[in-house]
Amino acid sequence: MDKYLNLSRLPNEVKLLLDLINENNEQAIFAAIDWDKCIDLMKHHRIYPLLYSRLKVNKAISLPSDVIQFLSKEYRRNTMEMLHLSAEIDEVSNVFAKQAIPLIVLKGPVLAHELYGDISLRTSSDIDVLIPLDRLETAEALLKRFGYEKDDYIQTILNDWKWRHHHVTYIHPQKQIKLELHWRLHPGPAKEPSFTQLWDRRRKSSLHKSPVYLLGYEDLFLFLVSHGARHGWSRLRWIIDIQQMLKLQKMDWMSLNKHLKKYGYHHIGGQSIMLARDLVNTTLPKEWKTLCTERSRALAQDALFYLERKVNLHASPVPEEVSRYHKWHLFSLMAPKQKLVFILSFLYPYPEDGETLPLPKKLHVLYFPLRPFLWLWRKTVRYAIRGSTR
Repeated sequence: MDKYLNLSRLPNEVKLLLDLINENNEQAIFAAIDWDKCIDLMKHHRIYPLLYSRLKVNKAISLPSDVIQFLSKEYRRNTMEMLHLSAEIDEVSNVFAKQAIPLIVLKGPVLAHELYGDISLRTSSDIDVLIPLDRLETAEALLKRFGYEKDDYIQTILNDWKWRHHHVTYIHPQKQIKLELHWRLHPGPAKEPSFTQLWDRRRKSSLHKSPVYLLGYEDLFLFLVSHGARHGWSRLRWIIDIQQMLKLQKMDWMSLNKHLKKYGYHHIGGQSIMLARDLVNTTLPKEWKTLCTERSRALAQDALFYLERKVNLHASPVPEEVSRYHKWHLFSLMAPKQKLVFILSFLYPYPEDGETLPLPKKLHVLYFPLRPFLWLWRKTVRYAIRGSTR
C-alpha cells in the first residue's frame, strides 16, 4: 500500500519538529511558530538531544537564540543523566549476577547506545530491567539492601498482579534514580515470549565492560512496537526509535514476521513502520512493505490524534475525551483473539470488588460469581451520586 497518512491536522509546531528531525532546511513555516510551545513540545517528545546534535552539524538551519540555549542546556543535562544511569546499570547488573538472577535491560542508556551509537542522543528518566517472575522476591530484597525503596502502589486480589501488571517501581532517594523491575514486557492479558525464550536470544551490550544484556533484535523490535502502540505513539522519540531499528538492518525478516504473527502484533508492526515512513522519512526495505495493510494505515492515522493534541498519558488526570479515545484505540489495536481474552479478563475479580464487599482471604474465590453483581452495584452507586450532584 502506497497511500500516505493525512498530516494536515498536525500543529505547525509539530510539523516544524518533523522538519528539524528530517533536516529539512525549508524555513518558511517559522513565521507561524509559537516558540514557547515549540520548546514545550521538544520536551514532551523527548527529542531535544537528537535535535541539538543535528543542528550542530546542519548550520543551514537558524533557530532563535533562546531555543538554541534550551537545546544546549538540556543536551548537557541529559548526557550527565545518562552517564549516571549507565553507572547504576553496571552496579545493579553485577549485584544481580552475583545472586545468579538473570537480568535483561530493556531501555535507558543501553538502548540509546544500541540504536543511536551514543547515549547522549536519547533520553531516559529511569532504568527498566526484566527478570523471571520466580526471582522477583529475591530481587526485591537485593534492591532494598542496595538502598532502593519500593513504590508500593499496586492493589491486587487473587494474585491478579502477576498478569494485570508488568512491573513494580523502586526509588533510590539518595541517588535520585527510579528503577522499574519487570516480570513481563507488557501488562496482561497480552501474549508475549517467555523469559526463557527472551534470555536464550539475549545479546551482550557493547556499552558495558561487565556483562549487561539486552533483548535480541527481533524481540527488541516487538517490545518497542508494542510499547509505542500501547502509549498511542504520543512521543516522537518512540517513532524515531523504530526508524533507528530499521536503519540497523540487523533483524531477520522471516523470524520477525513469525514473531509478529505469533503474538498478534502484525498490524501494529505495520502501524509503526507507516508512522516512521510518513513522519520521519524512513525508507522501508522491500519485504517490510507487506506490513503496510489497510488496517495498519488506519491504526497509524488514528495514532495522529495523540500528536495533534500533545497527549501525555502519564499526566493526571488525563482529560475525559483523551481517556475515552485511548481506551477505544487500545481495543482497536488488539487482534481478534486478544480482544476475546481481554473481554473475558473482566470476569476475573478486581481489587475494587474486595473494597466493595470485604471478605476473608479464604473466601476470595467467591468474588468470581459475585463480580457481575458487585460491578453493577458500583455503577449504580456512581450513577446515583452523579445524578444527585447535578
